Amino acid sequence: MYLSSVRVDLNTLTREQLFDVLEGGAYTAHQLLWQLFADTPGEERPFLFRQEMEESANGQSAGLPRFYVVSSRPPASVEGLDVQCKPFAPQLEKGDRLAFRLRANPTIDKATEKGRRSHRADVLMDARKPFSPGERTSQACVEAMDSAARQWLSRRVDTLGFTLPVTPEVGAYRQHVLSKKGGANPIRYSSVDYEGLLDVTDPARLSETLAQGVGRAKAFGCGLLLLRRVPGEV
Repeated sequence: MYLSSVRVDLNTLTREQLFDVLEGGAYTAHQLLWQLFADTPGEERPFLFRQEMEESANGQSAGLPRFYVVSSRPPASVEGLDVQCKPFAPQLEKGDRLAFRLRANPTIDKATEKGRRSHRADVLMDARKPFSPGERTSQACVEAMDSAARQWLSRRVDTLGFTLPVTPEVGAYRQHVLSKKGGANPIRYSSVDYEGLLDVTDPARLSETLAQGVGRAKAFGCGLLLLRRVPGEV
């Protein structure tokens, strides 16, 4: 695997691309990053990515997009994209405690009437349904949605190669609408930011998770698990 940090020369973008990237538009970001892997055979997507805004020296947002990319092959050199790439083969051991960040698309399959296909539902919106419209900004509703987001992740960690020693923080929850050309139905998905600690239980499986991602909407900047060593931990 390879881990890359990618900055975009905003002067090379069209006006439409510029506004879309600055607003976190995942479809434009995906198209830009595809240029780094343009010679990939077939329709295979060999990378996961996450977009963030760079911070200035005082910790404030600098308003410039930066992408973290994990890929199965090194990215190509493309004009307008400043890429810093290094091999990515973390040495994981069972029992390691690591800090993590994850932007995921938490969904569940909901049963429908007999004979009809199940449909995919946003976990947080599903948790909000029992509340009346006037209650949906209440603390109780917010807590129910946060709890549903945490449960979605905790139910999956055994298959991802780690456990959660403490309850993770649930950060920004966003609903995204990506327009399609020709007036077709837009793509809709949600994302949730998680941050916390994990304990490695299966190093090989966790390595697969780093390469394959977590959950759905991976083409739109979800699923990339970022890890770092915790100070004081071996």
